[in-house]
Amino acid sequence: MRKLVRLSLAIGGFLIVTSLILTGAIFLILLNMIDVSVFADPATTSVLTMLFLAIGVLDFIAGILLLMKK
Repeated sequence: MRKLVRLSLAIGGFLIVTSLILTGAIFLILLNMIDVSVFADPATTSVLTMLFLAIGVLDFIAGILLLMKK
């Protein structure tokens, strides 16, 4: 049961971090601080993809560590 709670905490943390990044980007777009065409650039798209992938991998590792911790 405790492992399930730790896993849900890890998944919840990942969702919070991801939603904060996306919310921040949307606010910057709405305030006209970032042009929407910036995200259409292939280089920027690949960097953002790698960023979210790195966050996902780190969160997965943290989840495994939480499951293994006694």
